[in-house]
Amino acid sequence: MDSLTILSIVIPIILILAFLIIRTLRVIPEYQRGISFRFGHLRSELKPGINMVIPLIDSLQRVDMRVITLTIPPQEVITKDNVPARVNAVVLFRVVDAKDAVLKVENYPIATSQIAQTTLRSLLGRVDLDTLLAHRDDLNADLQSIIDSRTRPWPCSAQWLVRLRLSVNAAQRSFRLAVSLRHPHS
Repeated sequence: MDSLTILSIVIPIILILAFLIIRTLRVIPEYQRGISFRFGHLRSELKPGINMVIPLIDSLQRVDMRVITLTIPPQEVITKDNVPARVNAVVLFRVVDAKDAVLKVENYPIATSQIAQTTLRSLLGRVDLDTLLAHRDDLNADLQSIIDSRTRPWPCSAQWLVRLRLSVNAAQRSFRLAVSLRHPHS
C-alpha cells in the first residue's frame, strides 16, 4: 500500500472520530441541569460543565434552574356580588429538582400556569368587589398558599409571587356606587 491509500483511509476515520467526540461532549451552563436517558432509562443528572452524551444511545433534556416568570393572561372574573372584573397576575417560580421536573410533570410551566389561572378564578369568584379592592395582599397570600399546596408534589420551589392587577369598568363602578347609595344596608 502506498501512502496515498493509507491517507485516504486514515483521514476519513480521523474525521469521523473527531465528529463523534464533538457530538459526545455537551456543555451544560451553570444555570441549567441536564437529565440523561440511556435507551429511555434515567441515567443521571448532569451537572454544569462538559458532559459525555453518547449519540443515538443517550438523550439529554435540559432544565432551567433560574426563576421562571409566568404572565397569567387576563382573567374575566365574576365576584361574589356579581360584578365582572378583569384580573392580571404574574407567577414567579423556580425548579428545585431537575430530575423530578422531567419525570413527574409533563410540562411544568404550562401546568403551573393552568393551576394559577383556575385558582385565581376560583378564589376571586368567592369574594365581593370591596374585598377584592381592599384586601389584595391577603388575597395574594391566599393565592400563594393554594398554588403552593396544589403544586407541592411537583419539583418547583414554594417561592411564589402572585401580583394582582384589577380593572373594573368605570360604568360598573358608578352603577355599584349608585346601588350602594340607594341601599346603604345591603
